[in-house]
Amino acid sequence: MTVTPLPWREPCELFAAFAKRPFCAWLDTVSVVGSGQRYSLMAAEPSCVFRSKGRHLEWQTPQNIEHGHGDPFEVLDQLLVRHRVVADLPFPAGAAIGYFGYDLKNLIEELPATATDDLHLPDCWFGFYNNLLVFDHLDHRVYQVASSPSLSSSATLANQFRGTCYEIDFARDQRRLHSNFSRQSYCDAVRRAKEYISSGDIYQVNLSQRFQCDVPVSPRELYFALRVANPAPYGAYLDLGNAQILSSSPECFLRMSGRDIVTRPIKGTLPRHRDPNELLRSAKDNAELLMITDLERNDLGRVCEFGSVHVPDLVRVETYATVHHLVATVAGRLRPGVSHLQALRACFPGGSITGAPKIRAMEIIDELEPHARGVYCGAIGFFGYNDVSHFSIAIRTAVYRAGLLTFHAGGGIVADSEPNAEYEETLAKAEGIIRALDQLRLRQR
Repeated sequence: MTVTPLPWREPCELFAAFAKRPFCAWLDTVSVVGSGQRYSLMAAEPSCVFRSKGRHLEWQTPQNIEHGHGDPFEVLDQLLVRHRVVADLPFPAGAAIGYFGYDLKNLIEELPATATDDLHLPDCWFGFYNNLLVFDHLDHRVYQVASSPSLSSSATLANQFRGTCYEIDFARDQRRLHSNFSRQSYCDAVRRAKEYISSGDIYQVNLSQRFQCDVPVSPRELYFALRVANPAPYGAYLDLGNAQILSSSPECFLRMSGRDIVTRPIKGTLPRHRDPNELLRSAKDNAELLMITDLERNDLGRVCEFGSVHVPDLVRVETYATVHHLVATVAGRLRPGVSHLQALRACFPGGSITGAPKIRAMEIIDELEPHARGVYCGAIGFFGYNDVSHFSIAIRTAVYRAGLLTFHAGGGIVADSEPNAEYEETLAKAEGIIRALDQLRLRQR
């Protein structure tokens, strides 16, 4: 393995060329303040692609495709063991980059798949990238991490990846959006969720609506618009071949280094034009955050050393392009022998996008939401070959397939939720993607 320093280049300057290569992946940090996200990763042409749907498994290499049957978490963990390297680096020395879809919950908890799945994407998709570009946004350095000879020359990278940046000219360009809920039907679903809360089934549940629209631009162009309209610490562009994932998530699901593990759940949302101190004064939003923080403490407690789980930061307001959020931080130390993937499985899906108690909340979500969530509310990120792993919660996330864009937005429902206000909150959370759609006019420089 070699680590080669390269002259600083903005990731967007290189991405246009990377995006033309098979299975391009870009984990993109646009806003790093307070997020703990210092590095962006870019890669293409993985040595292997792993996919799963239910218990059907598939491995694709440049030479062939193999199929199998089993638990995708267990098989993926075995693949990660084979790629493990010893490297004292703060960033990954090669990585498996991809996503876990929300509906993998049906395997973890043996829940029935009752919602309609009309996108037919893999439940799990990971590319194994032995060669990476790592962008250090604090020190303004670029590192080429290479563990195979195909990209071992820094001159090769410097000469090959001369890409094109895109400038966004914001002019109104309305797109026609379709949702799987009307305002009335969403409010009815909120009322039904409150009935479950009143009857003691749950304390809180996350309820989302799904939007779709046709877009006459490429996914790469749309992602450039999204990262300008809604900059976020956990951006991502994943090219699956027949579909692309575009994400601008503000929420850290898990950050792991060695045996140290951190999660940062988000609860409570206000539009950006409102006073963020309203969130700190809101009994409802603080109660939501406290409930989910307790849930995350319990999840980490399943895989961490006894007594190591703690809450270094219970309530903090963080401001993003379109909204303010309340955020907590929960940390712990993994027990010896617990892998990063095993830790993720124990916490998956994140409590902030399910509810509490988690299993019953997920059953109610399946009853109330017409369509399977797919990638939305799963996790996007990487397992580093050297035990450095980061994953976001896949919110503010869209799927692009053959000109059709699909994305969700939701919110936490509690006993005193007001249905119309909850509907408006989903629109506020969708604003970043809607803004990119409404204002998109790309002009190549």
